[in-house]
Amino acid sequence: MLDMTKTKEELLAELSRCVLEMEEDEVTEAAKEYARLGFDPTDGILFGLVNGMNRASDLYEQEEYFIPELLICSSAMYNGLDVLRPLLPKNQAGGKCKVVIGVVQGDTHDIGKNLVKIMLESAGYEMVDLGRDVPVEKFVSAVKDEGARVLGLSTLMSTSMKNMKKIIDLLVREGIRDQVYVVVGGAPVSSSFAAKIGADGYSANATDAVRLVNRLTAKAQARCR
Repeated sequence: MLDMTKTKEELLAELSRCVLEMEEDEVTEAAKEYARLGFDPTDGILFGLVNGMNRASDLYEQEEYFIPELLICSSAMYNGLDVLRPLLPKNQAGGKCKVVIGVVQGDTHDIGKNLVKIMLESAGYEMVDLGRDVPVEKFVSAVKDEGARVLGLSTLMSTSMKNMKKIIDLLVREGIRDQVYVVVGGAPVSSSFAAKIGADGYSANATDAVRLVNRLTAKAQARCR
């Protein structure tokens, strides 16, 4: 009898295709099969589900997809995440810092932010998610109230990038800038922009965000409150 088990690469391609083609039920089945075979859930998320969402975003930029299609694609991606997210390895080291994260005011795109949140949670960080279209003052208040050591700012809109600098400037005026690491990300953001506004770092994707936060907190031997 022939073994019809799919390879990891085949299932990654299937996850990506299901998201791209808005197949909300099929992506769940593909994710379950991927999980059943014991493949790395992080790879499944990044190189399967997120890859499909990135391809959908490309079609949006080319005006082949529009907002309704993107919403269905993101729904399909989240269906796959519901299967794979619980399988992410939990960091048992403990003692990791609290992170406040959100999408800056003027932007309601939160897929990238949500993925970073998931990956940081899996790495052992305590996450405080402010959501999307978050006012400048709310970020600063959350850093104070939560005693956060890391602040993650996201946007997909170039018109909202200025609010990242406003947040950092307000942290300075409130006298708490040196108490928190500020990391930024999103499609229009770059490492040079991060340096220009005085952020502590930039990450291009969720995996890089975990590495960046690990490096920053370890560098200063930061401890949670």
